[in-house]
Order: sequence, then structure tokens, then C-alpha cells
Amino acid sequence: MAFRARGRRPPLPPLLLLLLWVTGQAAPVAGLGLGSDTEPQIERRFVPDECPRTVRSGDFVRYHYVGTFPDGQKFDSSYDRDSTFNVFVGKGQLIAGMDQALVGMCVNERRFVKIPPALAYGSEGVSGVIPPNSVLHFDVLLMDIWNAEDQVQIHTYFKPPSCPRTIQVSDFVRYHYNGTFLDGTLFDSSHNRMKTYDTYVGIGWLIPGMDKGLLGMCVGEKRVITIPPFLAYGEDGDGKDIPGQASLVFDVALLDLHNPKDGISIENKVVPENCERRSQSGDFLRYHYNGTLLDGTFFDSSYSRNRTFDTYIGQGYVIAGMDEGLLGVCIGEKRRIVVPPHLGYGEEGRGNIPGSAVLVFDIHVIDFHNPADSISITSHYKPPDCSVLSKKGDYLKYHYNASLLDGTLLDSTWNLGKTYNIVLGSGQVVLGMDMGLREMCVGEKRTVIIPPHLGYGEAGVDGEVPGSAVLVFDIELLELVAGLPEGYMFVWNGEVSPNLFEEIDKDGDGEVLLEEFSEYIHAQVASGKGKLAPGFDAEMIVKNMFTNQDRNGDGKVVAEEFKLKDQEAKHDEL
Repeated sequence: MAFRARGRRPPLPPLLLLLLWVTGQAAPVAGLGLGSDTEPQIERRFVPDECPRTVRSGDFVRYHYVGTFPDGQKFDSSYDRDSTFNVFVGKGQLIAGMDQALVGMCVNERRFVKIPPALAYGSEGVSGVIPPNSVLHFDVLLMDIWNAEDQVQIHTYFKPPSCPRTIQVSDFVRYHYNGTFLDGTLFDSSHNRMKTYDTYVGIGWLIPGMDKGLLGMCVGEKRVITIPPFLAYGEDGDGKDIPGQASLVFDVALLDLHNPKDGISIENKVVPENCERRSQSGDFLRYHYNGTLLDGTFFDSSYSRNRTFDTYIGQGYVIAGMDEGLLGVCIGEKRRIVVPPHLGYGEEGRGNIPGSAVLVFDIHVIDFHNPADSISITSHYKPPDCSVLSKKGDYLKYHYNASLLDGTLLDSTWNLGKTYNIVLGSGQVVLGMDMGLREMCVGEKRTVIIPPHLGYGEAGVDGEVPGSAVLVFDIELLELVAGLPEGYMFVWNGEVSPNLFEEIDKDGDGEVLLEEFSEYIHAQVASGKGKLAPGFDAEMIVKNMFTNQDRNGDGKVVAEEFKLKDQEAKHDEL
């Protein structure tokens, strides 16, 4: 509910004046036993188990009563007016017997009081209502006590072990509460609305007692705040919900706390010893996170989706607090980022994140890269003789371990027990791997780090490589077979016979079929006179060579069709 006064209370009904009789001087406080004509008779019909405070002379009380004569005839009742009787005790505002009878009462205590005429309306009575010399019976239920010297009372019944920050003036808070009167009657509850009460503290948005009672609280703390009416809604009360002169009791649980001047806060949980690079604006990050509110309430987690959150940082793709909090992280780092709402989702909130909520992200950085990155090569070992270096077209056999930047193993040829074999520059591996294998000698060991735009990109490989993942390959080159010059699939190692067609056409019928052509080429390779490009299917190469010569596509090559490839090259190729 709102915690400011909303209207004035109507004037007291005339019947309430029945108990108001200024005698000039209040009667002295009497004992609680059976009395005489100078003492009321008091029967304590109900006394609550807890009685932290009793009525004293000078206190202000709110109580309900039923007034009857000894024969049971009712002459007045506060219940009929649906309003307590509110008055100071011991200041002559009551008949003397009631002034005495109220002293020592507890809130929720019920007393049956017999007041002799001398302590009531005496020999005069009240014309038309109370006859002269009447004994009066009052059934009294005490609802509220306070004193003008009272202050806000605070009882903390739970305080979290860690309390890094407490409420200060001008902080913005989110809390739940149950609001009751001193007798326990509930008048309002944020729990019933399933929504926190959100407000600034100490700037007049709350009743003064609440402003004071919230100061010094920790997130997670629970306290009971008791507020006298002059620090609450005073004589007027608050509409139909809160009567005038009512003491208020708020059972408060603080969920959230921030100040509009707050920036983000960062707590480093784990920082790797080896941190060669820290994230910068424009980098692309992959990270896991758990997202909670300040009181620990969970609202989201990348772990539950079994997928990292992938984003650019410093470019507005994430909330401002995360944009800032993800700067300067290392791969493998774990940190806690606390984001105030003005750097998070603001007053409106989002989804299951309430408005004006402080957010807590526990993150684990898996990897990051920049779109401008190229591959990174670190050579760990080179043999003494490292003069023959790999180049485009060479046939390579190598072992590797493939992992993510966080060390997660993806694949290993050592585990499979066989090498990985490719022709360099032929598109058989991702571009970054192709680049990383160049200018490498047999026996060399190196680590190649490949950014995703030179690896498997945003899509990754389903079930094997996550999208946008940086890859790490630990490589050992075991064998290198030199390739042919670019554009060649077969070359001669010596002079080309001037009667090449006739040599291929063994049966001399002037036509060369695929079988003759294939047999001849393989014979040249076997004798060392020719060389096929390594790493490819030999039969496929030969078939392609034959197809190139069979210009009319009739399945045979005649002398007119037969030509050597580009005569300007140093090595002739069919």
C-alpha cells in the first residue's frame, strides 16, 4: 500500500463523549483486585502469552468496549460505531474508574470492569442515558498503546552472514512486508499482491517511521518495525485501511538495494595465472552465466540450456552493465558482475526480471576473439634439419589434438591411432588449419589457434564444435610429400618422348582408349618418369586427364586430339 496519508478522519460520533468527563484531576492508579467505592473491580478475562508492554499513565490507547448496567442492559458500545475509542490515560479525559482500570493492560488483553458511581457519573448520571448513582460494567479489549515519547522500534530476527552493504538515505529498495496493527490485525501485504514495494528511502516517499526503520538493513535481512502513529498516519489515519492514532507493525524482508549513483561492481572469483589477452570492446565472447536477483532468486542460466551465451561486447548487444562488466576478462576467468537496474533492465524489468531489480551474473568466460584476428602459431619444437617446408599442393600426414580455448577436448588423431592426411591448399580442412600447416617441417610440433571466422563459423558443427568457437590444434607433422606446381595433376620427371601418342597407342590402331591411357600413365609413374599429384585418387586423376584429351567425348583419343598441356610450362603435363 502507499505509505502516505490519503485523507482526514471524520469527527468522533457524539456517543463517544459518554465516557469523557473531565473531573479536573485523574484518579490515582488502583490495584487489580476487588475494590470498594474508591476502586473499580477488575476481572482479567484474557491475557495474551506475550505482553511486551502495559498501559501506563500518560499513554495513548485505542480500545473497544461494551458498556452495560448490572442488569445487562447496554448503554453504549464502540463496536456499534465500528471504531475504537482513542484517548490518553491518566490525564482526566476518562471517568476516574476507567482511567484506573486501563493501567497495566496488554494489547489484546480483555478485562471486565465494574465501576462504582463515585468513579463514574456519580449522583448526577447522564440525562436520558445513565441514571444517577449507576454502577457501570465495561467489557474492554485493548487494541493499541503508544506514548508521545516513543520512537521507532526495530527487532531484527534474521540477518544474513554476509552484509556488504546496508540501506542509506537516498537508496532505492525493493522489499516485501506484512503490515499489521499492534493487535495483529493485517491491514496490508505486498506478499498478497505478489509484488515487492519499491521506493526511495529517506527522501519523503515513505512515512517517517518507515524511512527510519529501513535504514541499516542488509539484503536478505528480516526485521519487525513498530511505528507510533505520530511517525505514521497520525490522527487522520489512511482512508478505510488505517484508523487514526494507530501504531503500525511492519514485518519486512529486504530483497534489493541500490543507489542511482551506483556503477557495476565486479568480484573476481577465478583468474587464470596465464592470461595472455584480455577482452576489449569489439571482441566476440562466449561465456556461461547464472543470473540471479540480489536476494539469490534465480532468473536465468546458460547452463540450463547447455549452450554458451555468445555476443559482441562494447557495442550495445547486451545490457550496459554487462557490456562494461565483460571488458578486461581472461579466457577461463570466473567473475561476479552486479548490475544496478539503471544499467540493467530499468524500472520496467523484463520477463521474469522485476522492475528496478539489481542483477547478479556469475560468469565463466569460455573464449573470445576479434573479427580482425588471424590465426596464432606457436612452434614448440623444430628438428635440427628444418629446411624443407610445407607449401600449397604438398601432401601432409600429421597428428593433432583439437580443443576449445577452455581446454575441452573435441577430437584427437592420437586417440584414433591414425594420422590425418590432406593436400595443403586443396580445401580439405578449414581455412585456418590450412594456413596453420604451411611452412612447417617434418617433425615440427606447433599449436595453432584458429578464430571462428577461419574455422567453423557461427554454425559450428552440430554435436561436435560449438558455433563461434575458437579452436586450438596441437599438431605434429609426420610426413611431407612434395606436391606438383599449382595447376598440375601430373608432370614428367624428364624429357617428353616426341612419339608420345604412338607409345601410348600400343596396338597401333590410331585410337587410344581409357584402358591404354591409364596403363601407360601408371607405368610412367612406376618407373619414376612421371609423377601424379599426391594425396588424390590416382584413377580419378588419370580419368580426368583422359577426358581432357577426348575433346569430342566419343570415348577415345586420336592423334588430332592429343596435345600436351601448356607448352610454356617448364614441366609438360598431359
